[in-house]
Amino acid sequence: MAIGVWISLLLYFVLMLAIGFYAWRKSTSSSEEYMLGGRQLSPAVAALSAGASDMSGWLLLGLPGALYATGLVEAWIGIGLFVGAFINWIVVAPRLREQTERYDNSLTIPEFLANRFPTKAMALRTVSAIVIVVFFAVYTASGLVAGGKLFMSAFGSLIDSSVISDYSIGVWLTLGIVLTYTVIGGFLAVSLTDFVQGCIMMLALIIMPAVVLFGSGGGGFDQASETLATVDPNFLSWTNGLTFVGFLSAVTWGLGYFGQPHIIVRFMAVRTVEDVPKARNIGMTWMAISLIGAISLGIFGRAYAVRNGLDVGDSETIFIVLADLLFHPLITGFLYAALLAAIMSTISSQLLVSSSSLTEDFYRLFLNKEASDKESVLVGRVCVLLVGIVAAFIASDPNSKVLGLVSNAWAGFGAAFGPLMILSLTWKRMSGAGAVAGLIVGALTVIIWISLGLNGSFMGGPGVYEIIPGFIAAWIAIYVVSLATQSDGEFRPLESR
Repeated sequence: MAIGVWISLLLYFVLMLAIGFYAWRKSTSSSEEYMLGGRQLSPAVAALSAGASDMSGWLLLGLPGALYATGLVEAWIGIGLFVGAFINWIVVAPRLREQTERYDNSLTIPEFLANRFPTKAMALRTVSAIVIVVFFAVYTASGLVAGGKLFMSAFGSLIDSSVISDYSIGVWLTLGIVLTYTVIGGFLAVSLTDFVQGCIMMLALIIMPAVVLFGSGGGGFDQASETLATVDPNFLSWTNGLTFVGFLSAVTWGLGYFGQPHIIVRFMAVRTVEDVPKARNIGMTWMAISLIGAISLGIFGRAYAVRNGLDVGDSETIFIVLADLLFHPLITGFLYAALLAAIMSTISSQLLVSSSSLTEDFYRLFLNKEASDKESVLVGRVCVLLVGIVAAFIASDPNSKVLGLVSNAWAGFGAAFGPLMILSLTWKRMSGAGAVAGLIVGALTVIIWISLGLNGSFMGGPGVYEIIPGFIAAWIAIYVVSLATQSDGEFRPLESR
């Protein structure tokens, strides 16, 4: 491994740890500071933190890998995500920022739901916390799989794999770095590192496709199109082999945004409701540039590989292979740092949200209701460690697919919390019983759908993405049960503050 790569990576690691220590000194004295940064995120930090924690290793590994293997038809996932994220900023962000403060300064999503529906407070906090921890363990594992693949592809030759596999070292090393700054600095550390990591990710997704296209061995758009036509005449088709069910399964990824705790918690932490539109504009611009870059990398990376006889064993490692092949070691190190940034920004956010739920919705609810802020912060740090270790064991299989793990967890959150969050923020008639019904029905529908293999094959045809039946079932459950039960006194008008 060239010394330039190590220099770039070392600088990146030092920067992340420095941010962690800065946040530790500035914003970890209370539960609100450790879990929400004192609700003082600027629009830019909130926007890029939401984006970076959203995209993860999926942006630089899973999505380019899918496009590399299958073609432009896979881009519908990115389009669905963009539309879903935009609607999320419009519908959920301003309401959640205002209502979480109005409902007794709620610090977690389960706590907000309990305060919003006091008649079912205990059930909502308990069930939602369980759903968060279970699905985040799987989601965090997807990031650790990406870290393992990076180490195995880029650094594997440096260690004795007879003692421990290259992949396992990558998993535990990735987890160790993330745990360090997350445990130390809490939400502010995670948000500030997300901001820096988001900038690094976007730069990498501008640089990489440009060099692949126009650098040595690229040949530009025309040459890439000709090369891809030899691979498959329909490789650049938006509709090749796309069924209606397949189209729905791709674009409905966007439904997941409304229920992702690690994303919508950023809305709770933004400085003021008035800052939300500015944050939305920054976040959506970042997302558009990053998605276009990832799509271009997968498509033009395939053209480059075919034209130059490059053997890419695992399509999800195309970013790593090209970074090592095409760039000066200092730039290669920066690109590896971008991939680590994508991975670690999401893992840290997920660990912190899981830890917040375990602390606020289990420990303070069942074990020590009078826990001090100092004790709660300590318990939160321990919970970060525990969830991270569980996720590492889930990620132990090197054959795991990043996109597959992400899709399952994304669907679970989207179905369980998506309809619940939208309706709780916008429908006054919604009841606590309806909230519990929607949460349980959404989560169980996704789990059962996956268990029966209906996401792989449905009625003899292509599989239906589990978020579709889960989201619909949860919405119906909330609506029907709410109309059949009482909701008196659960919605607090704005004037009552």
